[in-house]
Amino acid sequence: MRRPRSASLEPLAGVELDRLDLDLGERSYPILIGPGLLGSSDSYAGLPRSRMAAIVSNETVAPLYARALADALAARHERVVQIVLPDGEAYKDWHTLDRIFDALLAEGCDRQTVLYALGGGVVGDMTGFAAACYMRGVPFVQVPTTLLAQVDSSVGGKTAINHPRGKNMIGAFYQPRLVVCDLDVLDTLPERELSAGLAEVIKYGPIADPSFLDWIEANIVALRTRDKAALAHAVRRSCEIKAWVVGQDERESGLRAILNFGHTFGHAIEAGLGYGQWLHGEAVGCGMVMASELSARLGLMPASFVERMRRLVERSGLPVTGPALGAQRYLDLMRVDKKNEGGEIRFVVIEALGRAALRPAPDALVAEVIEACTA
Repeated sequence: MRRPRSASLEPLAGVELDRLDLDLGERSYPILIGPGLLGSSDSYAGLPRSRMAAIVSNETVAPLYARALADALAARHERVVQIVLPDGEAYKDWHTLDRIFDALLAEGCDRQTVLYALGGGVVGDMTGFAAACYMRGVPFVQVPTTLLAQVDSSVGGKTAINHPRGKNMIGAFYQPRLVVCDLDVLDTLPERELSAGLAEVIKYGPIADPSFLDWIEANIVALRTRDKAALAHAVRRSCEIKAWVVGQDERESGLRAILNFGHTFGHAIEAGLGYGQWLHGEAVGCGMVMASELSARLGLMPASFVERMRRLVERSGLPVTGPALGAQRYLDLMRVDKKNEGGEIRFVVIEALGRAALRPAPDALVAEVIEACTA
């Protein structure tokens, strides 16, 4: 499969409905991008009709958008129920997952019931995992309401919950039937959450498309001020690259691992501080600076690349210095990363702009990186 074309250095002239298709054979599905999609019944026209549907959301998002989504689904489902979870990464666990199952069983949901994940990455991951498990698999739809979820976690079928010893360690690969990225919902996104989403946008440049990295640098102010045309371009290009990668390596046996640039360090920060202290995107942003530093110390990239990444992450409103957990604590946490093999920590590093690879690194060198990038 060919790499998607490089991004233009200009944002889209206007904001219109856009559609991408993730090609996975019989598991293929569309990704819709544009304004006004969440509350439009047309957005869900290709989905199966069923007696029951369940909207899974959280206490923050449900009051804003659950009614509009339920109204849009009325033509496809006889009954739409809402399952409202507590908000935050700290609740991405077995106990909260079981609340979804409790509600589905209490409502008499059957194997044709469609689950709709209305929220950010936590809601999307948990709803997808619940859909994969409930009655051995029911259909689900991603309706992401954060930038991070629109550009990354809603696409590709990774579903999981956290364990105290590691992030996303319990889950399944389970693809949605549809992803609906409504750009209008980003208007209500808190500033901190918007910045967190920019981390996942930024990663696509160094791993796959240098010109997209140029474009992000040129348009970072427009992105942070929620210019709709800039956001539409960022979401489309990010989904385009992710769809290209997932289409070749659905279950992360090789290429897909490059999407975790910065995540090995980032997941250690999240687990080490306690889930929810830093947002996922904040940890990934800082983790990309650390992974860039590792790339330079391995002799793959110049020091100027590290400074470029540090500057862009900082301009995005994200932390560039990691918490001082201690090098050994970082190493211990990173040993449970899913990319590791035989106890050897493997990192996504940048070999050249637009080309990433998965490599091991000596503990001593990684410790040097940690000491240089934490305070």
